[in-house]
Amino acid sequence: MRWALNRLALAITSMVALAFLVPLAVATRQIAHDRAISDARQQATSLVTVLGVDADPTLLTNAVASTTAGSAGRLAVHLPEVAPIGSSHTDAAQISIAAQDRRSVLAPAPDGVAYLQPTVLTDGRTVVVEVYVPDAEMRRGVWPAWFVLGGLAIVLVAGSTLLADRLGSQLVRATRQLANSTRRLGSGDLATRVEPIGPRELRDAANAFNTMADDLRSLLDKERELAADLSHRLRTPLTALRLDAEAMPPGPVADRMRQACDLLDEELEAIITGARLGVEARGQERTDLVEVLADRLAFWSVLAEDQERPWEVVGGDVPVMLPVPRSELILVVDAMLGNVFSHTPERTAFRVSISPDGLLVDDAGPGIADPSRAVQRGVSGAGSTGLGLDIVRRAASSSAGELVISRSPLGGARVGILFTSPAAQPLEPSPRRRRAVS
Repeated sequence: MRWALNRLALAITSMVALAFLVPLAVATRQIAHDRAISDARQQATSLVTVLGVDADPTLLTNAVASTTAGSAGRLAVHLPEVAPIGSSHTDAAQISIAAQDRRSVLAPAPDGVAYLQPTVLTDGRTVVVEVYVPDAEMRRGVWPAWFVLGGLAIVLVAGSTLLADRLGSQLVRATRQLANSTRRLGSGDLATRVEPIGPRELRDAANAFNTMADDLRSLLDKERELAADLSHRLRTPLTALRLDAEAMPPGPVADRMRQACDLLDEELEAIITGARLGVEARGQERTDLVEVLADRLAFWSVLAEDQERPWEVVGGDVPVMLPVPRSELILVVDAMLGNVFSHTPERTAFRVSISPDGLLVDDAGPGIADPSRAVQRGVSGAGSTGLGLDIVRRAASSSAGELVISRSPLGGARVGILFTSPAAQPLEPSPRRRRAVS
């Protein structure tokens, strides 16, 4: 943008300079021409004065030699039937025409022109005074004047372009700052602000951007507080469920009910804590995917045991840190595991593969017929809310990864997140594994 402004300033100032330079150059040449002719006229007039006093050839010879043009061999006096006094540079025909017309004319001459001034003597004879003006005399001082004009034009164009560059640098700097702040805001940095600099319009845009960022941050904080409040309201029915579970006779069912209540209470606490974190704190939070997966498998393993589902975990030997809040990562893992329990029959096996390359959940169910439709938010072909896979997709995007939906080696669906390039090899089971079968 800065170079474009410089080119625009250069083009405009160059055209303005040319608009003045060309007429001045022509006028300079015309002035030099007129000055040379005027000097020739003055010398001819001075000799006409001498002719008015005495037309003696000897006197005229001395008078011609005393003039500047005569001493330079550029002046002549043409008397009737007498050889020209001085040096003539034009032909007799031009002299005859000037004598007949009795008016001054410019006659062509080799490498210049001849100024012819006729005059009438007292005895009635017509005398023609010739002053030769060479081309060099008519161009004297033109080139230096043109060089001065050209140098002045270059200085003006360069100065105007430099001034435009200085003014444009402020405009470009303000525009770049606004663009960079917009990108940072779009990437989740809600603390970014723009310093109002540059022209008034860009300062207004910067102030509007800062106001928008403040409003956006306030709205997000209000939404998270609302989510925390809604989660807190679930504690009342949870307390009632816990009392009912405590009142149940001892046994496996009562133990699972109490365990489920404890897990649900922990989830509500995690949701409330995560929702009440500031936007900046949530953006800086990093979570271990392996740890979250282990906690969620402890919850889902109870249901897998009830439904007699064989399952296994592959990998998980090293931590996998992601720039995602723990509460959101829990939603991702629950969405991937819940997809197996919701859309496959009981006793259907599944496998979880975890490594620094990503997280994959394979099952032996019927698979996903239309993967593109499955990731559309709010759209489901299996009677669910249609939010689960969209949650996984958004988490993958925020973790510099991609959502994978394909055919599983177990014969069903494969849903997962890959943190490498799209051309990376799919995760395969490794020799180190844990296996639990009901």
